[in-house]
Amino acid sequence: MGLRRTRPILRHGPQRTPRAFGQLMSMIGIVLAVVLVSTAGVVAFVVTHLASTAAENSVALEGEQDLPPDIGGYKGGFTVLLTGVDKCEKDIAKLFGDRCSDKEQSGKLNDVTLLVHVSNEPRRVTVVSFPRDMMVRQPACTDDDGAEHAETSRAAMNEAYGRGGLNCVAKTVSELSGQKVTFAASVTFGGVIEITNAIGGVEVCLARSIDDPNTGLQLKAGTHSLKGLQALNFLRTRHGLVGGSDLSRIGNQQQYMSSLVRKTTSAEVLGNVATVLRLATIGLERSQFSDNLDPMRIAQIGLALKDVPPSDYVFLQYPVFDDPSNSSRVVPDEDSADEMWAAIAENRLLQVTHERGDGEGVVDAPGQTPAPTASTAPTPSATGGAVALPPNVKGQSADARTCSNGNGR
Repeated sequence: MGLRRTRPILRHGPQRTPRAFGQLMSMIGIVLAVVLVSTAGVVAFVVTHLASTAAENSVALEGEQDLPPDIGGYKGGFTVLLTGVDKCEKDIAKLFGDRCSDKEQSGKLNDVTLLVHVSNEPRRVTVVSFPRDMMVRQPACTDDDGAEHAETSRAAMNEAYGRGGLNCVAKTVSELSGQKVTFAASVTFGGVIEITNAIGGVEVCLARSIDDPNTGLQLKAGTHSLKGLQALNFLRTRHGLVGGSDLSRIGNQQQYMSSLVRKTTSAEVLGNVATVLRLATIGLERSQFSDNLDPMRIAQIGLALKDVPPSDYVFLQYPVFDDPSNSSRVVPDEDSADEMWAAIAENRLLQVTHERGDGEGVVDAPGQTPAPTASTAPTPSATGGAVALPPNVKGQSADARTCSNGNGR
């Protein structure tokens, strides 16, 4: 997936409440933690040491089928659903004040929903972010207390977890996207804080400063290496970005995730066995997994991704339109989404043609070559098989450099 860059154009109104961000970091930590385990002895240690923790935090996905014994058995590739849940573990609750004592909502919202598609040969990784305030149909689900929730034709994406946990998020994403969810995991605040500490920080770029009174995040323009709570607040911020919406935040998160992939696939991390094992332990302790995603399967995923370069990690946003009935919501652009999924399924190079405007959450980093516009995008034949995605699909590859478009100077 080589030529992938973005120029976002759609925004929607500011959302009512900034929700905290569990994020993809724990899962990436686990997967990349086992990338280096190229010897049977290290794989066996990771699996044996962490298997009991994984079993305690597992959940069955509805409609699960028998899995092939090895990752290579998935002929069309496989998917991993990752949800960031607004949950405060007891050991970090003091960092978030009253937010963690909100029993009505805390731990019940999937404020980050990502579907990771891993293709077969050649291996490529595409991560699709589903906006939290996208209004979608949701199936009937049963929550953790045994309460049944009827099918609804219109609910915000981030309400699925509260209606039935990880299984309900999987069903909602599958019905919306038409993609089978092979594996699933939910992660919490603590994973982000501990993962970034373990790897020594994640470098981000700010074109303009961020001043967010809601998260307390204050960063000057320039390059920063973020750890711990500061990294979490960077991922949470939307009021600190131009546009102030969840769509702005997704772009900012994609910048962070791109930098995270570059960092965790570097020799600095993969060459340090202690760091790798620490990442695996953090991921399992701070996450919940579908019961088919055991440590051995995670090790297989890590080994399958071992040689995937950052240029073949692509982060996309599910395409949306403004909701005509509510300026703080968005609705799916199903036609553009269908083209996006078809291109992913074909396992061809993806080219993002979306033009980024001044009101977006990120801008191109200095020195980056501007992406082609929708009107001048190369055709597949001119790019050796690349697919130009619809202009309403935002995104970037992990080797592309973007900078936060902060609300300051």
